Amino acid sequence: MVKGGIVLGKRYEVLSKIGAGGMADVYKGKDTMLNRYIAIKVLKKEYREDDNFVRKFRSEARAAAGLVNPNIVNVYDAGEDRGLYYMVMELVEGITLKEYIKRKGRLSHKEIISIAIQMCTGIGTAHAANIIHRDIKPQNIIISKDGKVKVTDFGIAKATTSHTVSSNAMGSVHYTSPEQARGGFSDAKSDIYSIGITLFEMATGKLPFEGDSTVSIAIKHLQEEITPPSEYVEDIPYSLEQIILKCTQKNGERRYANTDDLIRDLKRSLADPDGNFVVIPPLRNADTVIITDEELDDIRSNYDEDDDYDDNEYEDYRYGDDRYDTDYDNGYDDDYDDFDGRGRRRKDDEDVNPGMRKVMKILTAVVVVIILFIVIFTIGKAGGIFSSFGQDTLVEDEKDEEVTVPNLVGKTEEEAKELLKNKLGIKRVGTEESDKYEEGKIIRQTPEEGKKVKKNTSIEIVVSSGIAEKTKAVPDVSGMDEASAQKELEDSGFKVGTSEFEYDSSYDAGKVINTTPAAGSEAAEGSEVIMRVSKGSEKKTVPNVVGKKDDTAQKELVAAGLSIEEVGYEYDDKVAKGKVVSQSIKGGTKVEPGTGIKIVVSNGKKPEEKVAVPNLSGKTYQQAKALLESYGLVAVNGGEEESEEAVGKVSRWSSSGKSVKKGTKITVWISGGIREPEPEPEPKPEPEPEPSTSGDGTQPNQPTTTVQ
Repeated sequence: MVKGGIVLGKRYEVLSKIGAGGMADVYKGKDTMLNRYIAIKVLKKEYREDDNFVRKFRSEARAAAGLVNPNIVNVYDAGEDRGLYYMVMELVEGITLKEYIKRKGRLSHKEIISIAIQMCTGIGTAHAANIIHRDIKPQNIIISKDGKVKVTDFGIAKATTSHTVSSNAMGSVHYTSPEQARGGFSDAKSDIYSIGITLFEMATGKLPFEGDSTVSIAIKHLQEEITPPSEYVEDIPYSLEQIILKCTQKNGERRYANTDDLIRDLKRSLADPDGNFVVIPPLRNADTVIITDEELDDIRSNYDEDDDYDDNEYEDYRYGDDRYDTDYDNGYDDDYDDFDGRGRRRKDDEDVNPGMRKVMKILTAVVVVIILFIVIFTIGKAGGIFSSFGQDTLVEDEKDEEVTVPNLVGKTEEEAKELLKNKLGIKRVGTEESDKYEEGKIIRQTPEEGKKVKKNTSIEIVVSSGIAEKTKAVPDVSGMDEASAQKELEDSGFKVGTSEFEYDSSYDAGKVINTTPAAGSEAAEGSEVIMRVSKGSEKKTVPNVVGKKDDTAQKELVAAGLSIEEVGYEYDDKVAKGKVVSQSIKGGTKVEPGTGIKIVVSNGKKPEEKVAVPNLSGKTYQQAKALLESYGLVAVNGGEEESEEAVGKVSRWSSSGKSVKKGTKITVWISGGIREPEPEPEPKPEPEPEPSTSGDGTQPNQPTTTVQ
């Protein structure tokens, strides 16, 4: 086990163990150069000293690293450091398809097709690179948190350029193709069979074949017809069922030729679920295989018959921060010549493989036939029986029994066989891309045209797997507007897919953030490039702060990602002092981050306005009236009065020297001047009183005398 904290290749820091397989452990790590989390697969200690295992480990890295597709778990790097052989991979957070099926029981029609199309897209990329996965199963399909489907674990993948495939390099028995179960040559159609079994499980929640041992399940793949999914799920669309049945034909020639054809029918099923458009080629030979005892021995040599099938082998694990959803090495060890796929050493070489007995019998029969053929040919030639054969197509040197090799380049295998007839044999030794010849055409032959070889010599041929795709570097269109970026990409020979939009404050709205594939990476001409386009900064919602206290309102606006542009104050009879009366942008409006907001705060009720009564001295009444009105006051004529002021001028006014409310009445008196006082009349003399007498004859007021 690798300790956490160690740095591999001066770049990849090991953080924690998250999974383990037959021959390697998987760790969560960090790429210190690119500052991203990764998965690091490290070859186990017991295999590091075995050159064969190291070679296979490096081979897996090379095979997977060449596959760049959004639907494949990418391999970034591989290397060796201090005796540790490691592989750096994409860290995907999500769950396996196996776990997803367990959770849902069975999936809907649309879900199945969506997952299948993405899965086939990734597998198709591998096939285009002449790599067969050979272990397709739900445990090796990851559904990431964002819904992206990714194919993983190319541990037993093998290039299709070789016909020699180890019979031990098989995938999980529940999903293995008949030809893999039989130990035969596996190709892209073997993966399509496994895709069909996976589709079956998604649609029904079941596996088509079960058994007590791996051998019994493998034999069912060879001999038993798959049960139509409609027997388990009545409402499965007809077209989807036909797609599954075509994928799982025993005879590979009756399956889909490639994943492109399969994707085409899947998309059509989405639009026409009950359509009758899936064409399964007619049955030429019986699909159900009769297995001889010798062939059964071969199968037993691939699987341990005595071992019961262990459900734990397919147990899902968490894939992400803590564990992977799938065991990255499940089945990988099967690709090694020295191990039996379960970590045990094979029998010694001197132990006879049951399959070898079959080969020896066949070789013996072939030798007998060859001897008989030579005898018959010698007799026939002596009698001139064969003298006229093959003169149109081959130049035969009768003297030394040699023939001249014709040109096979540019022809199909069938055309080449017809040309060679029975004079020379033909043997395909590989397939590879060609820059000239279409798929199926011969691009190279050994010996070359014009060479003389012995009769019945096999001409080795290499067949084209298709025209090699020309690749170009994806141009950097980041920062460009969408239309200009699209033109740039199309001018460079790429197709532009539907753009993806997201908020990004680093780019203005409408500007391209980046592309998939990334700028500078190599991609096939005519392949699709997806642009990620900025929607600008994420809009902020303006909170409604009317009626809230000044400080509270300002805090809420700042917390919402906005700024305070201005705070104003005004009197308001309805809003209490210190609370917000209005805001410049209505609450609930979406605006750019940092947008400035103006608010107006109440000063409370407006106070009553008073004015100072002006000085009216020396003014006429009209002048005084006009002045008072200019102050908002009302003049009232108090009349004329005596005053020292000049006649006709204001002599005095009410509220003089005071401040009063506007509209107050001010009484104004006008001077009439000072009046001269009127002379007082002289007093009249009082008349002399007339004498009067009293009753007694005396004068009034005269003293009287009394005579005593």
